[in-house]
Amino acid sequence: IFGEKQNEVTVMMQSDNYIIQKQTDTRLDSEFLVLYGTLSNGNLILMRTALESIRESVNLSNTFLACVGVVAAIISAVVIVFVSRGITTPLLRLTDISKRMTELDFEAKYQPGRRYHNEVDELGEYMNVMSTTLEHTISELKSANNQLQIDIDKKTQIDEMRKEFLSNVSHELKTPLALIQGYAEGLKECINDDAESRAFYCDVIMDEASKMNQMVKNLLTLNQLEFGNDEVEFARFDIAALVRGVIASCDILIQQAGASVDFVSEEKVYVWGDEFKTEQVVRNYLTNAIHHVDNEKRIEVRIVSSDGKVRVSVFNSGKPIPEED
Repeated sequence: IFGEKQNEVTVMMQSDNYIIQKQTDTRLDSEFLVLYGTLSNGNLILMRTALESIRESVNLSNTFLACVGVVAAIISAVVIVFVSRGITTPLLRLTDISKRMTELDFEAKYQPGRRYHNEVDELGEYMNVMSTTLEHTISELKSANNQLQIDIDKKTQIDEMRKEFLSNVSHELKTPLALIQGYAEGLKECINDDAESRAFYCDVIMDEASKMNQMVKNLLTLNQLEFGNDEVEFARFDIAALVRGVIASCDILIQQAGASVDFVSEEKVYVWGDEFKTEQVVRNYLTNAIHHVDNEKRIEVRIVSSDGKVRVSVFNSGKPIPEED
C-alpha cells in the first residue's frame, strides 16, 4: 500500500566504511539487523539477518547457562558439605577428646576415619600421645601426693608419740627417784638399825636404779617407737606377786603420806603380758593414789579374775577428780 510507512530504521553503529542499522518491518512485524558498506578492496557488502533468531539463540544460551549454573551450584554445595564434614567431624572429635582430657578422662582416643592420613589425623595421633603421657604423669603425681600425705601423717603421729613417750618417761622417772631418795635418806638417818632393814633398803634402791636404767634404755631406743617397732614382750608371770612387790617398794612413800594400803587378791594370779610395762602401769596408779590420798588416807588395790581376764584396780580415799578434768 503506497503511502504507508512500512520500515523504521535506527542507526546503531556507523563508521567511514560501514553502517549497522536496526530495521523494523511493520508489515511483517519483525526486526532485522542490516550491515552495508565497502570493504578495503572496494567491494560492497550487504548483510541482513532477523533479530528473532538471535534472540532465540541468546535465550537458549541463557537458559543453558542458567541450568548449568544451578547444577554446578548444587554439585558445589554437595561437595562443600562432604569436604567440610570430612574436616569438621575430626575437629569436633578432637574437641570432645580435649574436653574429656580437661576432666581427667583419658579413655577417649582419636581414631582416624580415612585410609589416608592428613594433618588432622596427625594432630589426633599427637593428642593420643599427649593423653597417655598426661595420664601417666597425673598417676605418678597422685601416687607421690598420697605417699607425701602418708609421710606427713606418719610424721605427725611420730611427733605426738614422741611427746607422749617423753612425757610418760619423765613422769615415771619421778617415782624411782623419789624412792631412791627416800630410802637413801632412811639409810643415812639409820631409821632401822637391823641388818635386814638395811638390806631391804639397799635392795629397793638397787631395784629402782635398775628400773631407771631400763627407762633410759627405752629413751635410747626411741627410734623403735618412732617407726612403730616397739613390741610387747609377752610372758607368763604372777601379777599378784608383781603388785605386792610394787607396794613393798613404795612403802616409804606410803609412810611419808601416812596412808594405809589394803591388797585384796588371791595368793597367785598368773597372766600373759609384758611384765616390765605392766609394773610401770601399776606403779603409776599406786603412786598417784599415794600423792592424792586424803580423808581417812586409805588405799585399796584389788585383783579380780573374770572370764579369762584379770582386772587390777587402785582406789584411794580423797577428793574425786573434778568433772571438767
